[in-house]
Amino acid sequence: MLEDQTTAASSPTAWPTAYPQGYAVVDVETTGLARDDRIISAAVYRLDARGEVEDHWYTLVNPERDPGPVWIHGLTSDALEGAPLFQDVADEFSARLDGRVLVAHNAVFDWQMIAREYARAGRVAPVSQRLCTIVLSKELGLPLPNHKLESLAAHFGVVQQRAHHALDDARVLAEAFRPSLRAAAARSVRLPLHECRPLTEWTDRAVPRQSAGYGGYRTTSWRPTRKRPACPYPNPGRFEDGKPLKQGMRIAFSGDTSIERDLLEDRAIEAGLHVATSISRLTSLLVTNDPDSGTSKVVKARQFGTPVVDEAAFGQLLRDVEPASEG
Repeated sequence: MLEDQTTAASSPTAWPTAYPQGYAVVDVETTGLARDDRIISAAVYRLDARGEVEDHWYTLVNPERDPGPVWIHGLTSDALEGAPLFQDVADEFSARLDGRVLVAHNAVFDWQMIAREYARAGRVAPVSQRLCTIVLSKELGLPLPNHKLESLAAHFGVVQQRAHHALDDARVLAEAFRPSLRAAAARSVRLPLHECRPLTEWTDRAVPRQSAGYGGYRTTSWRPTRKRPACPYPNPGRFEDGKPLKQGMRIAFSGDTSIERDLLEDRAIEAGLHVATSISRLTSLLVTNDPDSGTSKVVKARQFGTPVVDEAAFGQLLRDVEPASEG
């Protein structure tokens, strides 16, 4: 379950002195996107100051619950049965992260999942800063059709072997991050570093079980149906830039997303938002990574004056959704 490999490192000569001294490129696979969801596998590629691989590490993690969307990550209850608990790998994980900038594709998500696992274990992850490769690709103006990892990989000629496998996704991201970092250094681009604050808001909601599978965990579907529950909150109107989302807001999605759409919509619903399948004058916000795509939703959003944000910004907004007004 644990794998470690060390490789030789080499570095170009010129380099901005303000850049970090090392990076931990991370990918985690999870049971879902909610506060009570768990990590089921994790991978870390340690890179030196100039993006060269130093070593890598991978582990499965027993989530102590249903494994979630098996059709995405491929990890069944049987595959996770003998895996260590997170607290059993926390020391090794910490050694991989310590003193480095955490790098991930949609880093807000990975950081939140990691921080909550540490909180459950009564610990704090040794990370003070993170860097999102989606944000960095925008800073560099990379001509990507969308913000999926596969598009970033294709741009730099990196071949994916097992999408949604933490070790391969981390490898792909490390290989794509290195030329991104060098391009930023050559142009003296200020890296989009953000503070990592420990999280304490998490829950361990009871997850339905059935007799099949180890420990009684379900081994079939993650949810029995994709039918969405009705939003219990009234629509408070449109999203305003600089203000938080509010429960009841109608959110629509258009185009590709780096996180699977079903999981992203689930996260919005669990935050108390109304996920709409179309755009109308009542739509509070459109989430799209390609506002120039010309899709019907984007066109209607322009016509109605509906605010538009990208997936990374939406992920930030989901961290602090304002409760619905009483009465």
